[in-house]
Amino acid sequence: MPLKLYNTLTRKKEIFKPLKKNYVGIYSCGPTVYWYQHIGNLRTYISNDFLKRVFLYNKYKIKHVINVTDVGHLTSDADEGEDKIERAAKREGKKASEITNYYFKIFRDDLKKLNIIEPNVWPKATEHIKEMIELVKNLEKKGYTYKTKDGIYFDTNKLKDYGKLARLNIKKLKAGKRIGLGEKKNKTDFALWKFSEVSGKRQQEWKSPWGIGFPGWHIECSVMSSKYLGKQFDIHTGGQEHIAVHHTNEIAQSETAFGKKPWVKYWVHFGWLLFKGEKVSKSKGGLFTLSELEEKKFNPLSFRYMCLTTYYRKPLNFSLEVLKASQNSYKRLKNIISEIKKSKQKKNKKNIEIAKKQFLEIINDDLNSSKAISFLWEILRDNKLNDAEKYELALDFDKVFGLELDKEEKIKIPEKIKKLVKEREDAREKKNWKKADELREKINKLGFDINDTKEGVEVRKNEKRKS
Repeated sequence: MPLKLYNTLTRKKEIFKPLKKNYVGIYSCGPTVYWYQHIGNLRTYISNDFLKRVFLYNKYKIKHVINVTDVGHLTSDADEGEDKIERAAKREGKKASEITNYYFKIFRDDLKKLNIIEPNVWPKATEHIKEMIELVKNLEKKGYTYKTKDGIYFDTNKLKDYGKLARLNIKKLKAGKRIGLGEKKNKTDFALWKFSEVSGKRQQEWKSPWGIGFPGWHIECSVMSSKYLGKQFDIHTGGQEHIAVHHTNEIAQSETAFGKKPWVKYWVHFGWLLFKGEKVSKSKGGLFTLSELEEKKFNPLSFRYMCLTTYYRKPLNFSLEVLKASQNSYKRLKNIISEIKKSKQKKNKKNIEIAKKQFLEIINDDLNSSKAISFLWEILRDNKLNDAEKYELALDFDKVFGLELDKEEKIKIPEKIKKLVKEREDAREKKNWKKADELREKINKLGFDINDTKEGVEVRKNEKRKS
């Protein structure tokens, strides 16, 4: 069954055709590890993970690379401002490496909480400086660079198709350019290598043929992706905000250096998380970290569930109320799975095969997670399927959802409930069924259900069986 992806480069859905049979190489723009990643960032990695799981479900072998930006990302994406890592090191009075290692660890902890499969490779920018210098030398040799007082720049005017990913109107950009370009020849030119303002002032700087400095942000991704996936690969992912500048510049320098067109076959971009109709940000609000949501008693996987209920290319409006509703739906879903888990009914293989085929059609139509979630609820309500069939299908679908639907949550039972459960067990031993029933009802009203099994009494929070 064909797998279709919306390709930003062509602005249409295309049937995925890998460069190598049954193998897909994926590069995802990773975190700049100078601070905590907020939930807007994390939505992107959940979408990345869903993409990856869909390919795994389709029996592809995958090599996934997510880079770690630990140098070179300036406070402005347009080659201006202070290096984010250097600024964080000054703010916290620490070494740059301490900053990057600490925030990278927090990020990986967040991925684990969200049940996101880690990539095959985590390349760090600082570990690939030699390769970056070589790539800049390659571009210099081909005549696409020039030197200014603050760095080595790529001359975008020499590329006829510059800006094709974002479909930039270069003539309009040039017509509207203002004073303030400095020594840049064109508004769209970008830094490949930046010089240190004062040698020795920065914590992270390296010698190069052009002077002491550090790499430009865009060159980092071209080097790390090509080193681990080859000079041409299948899929490059990232947030929509990267289309116009970062990914556009990656294409320009990579296709010039490697001579491969297209450098990347499929560009997949993810929609933003919105708060009050605007992208989550410090100024607009909604900029929670995962830990802050946990402090508010939200399960990280409830946030994952919320993200999956919206199509990956569409904006997702976030609020604590919306997240609470998602958490309730997720809890109900888990409880249903728990209820049908022990079914011993005989399964009809044909029913299962038909449902799996329908599910595959949904997810293979450009990663339609929202429709796939709705289909799971339809399966669980379908009277034509028995509980054993529903359970097998739910677990099969969860290979893609990554919601840990079969994982039992450890519930903290209050002492008051434990006491009532003990009283009920005593009443049952004395065959005082009336009192036992009264105690069950009392426990139920306090928010807990009791299930008598051969192994003993199970106690869990009660939820209504709805979506």
